[in-house]
Amino acid sequence: MTERQMIQEILNTVDITYDFENADDDSKEYTLLIKRQNNDRRDLDEVNQEIKNYFKDADFSYDETVRPKDTDADIKVDIAR
Repeated sequence: MTERQMIQEILNTVDITYDFENADDDSKEYTLLIKRQNNDRRDLDEVNQEIKNYFKDADFSYDETVRPKDTDADIKVDIAR
């Protein structure tokens, strides 16, 4: 499994929509834009914590901005391995 596939599997497990804003496969650094799906009633902090736990378990660093002002995403995440 490639690193990108692992990231996608984690995000699909949490059942959110996402886009890669930046993806540098060589340096293994990624910026993700995450949005809850329309019918998702979970609190945004709960969703963030769930995503964070999965990435920490997979040995990724995790630096998030909840409700970033520079994009329409719910959470902007910088991860690296």
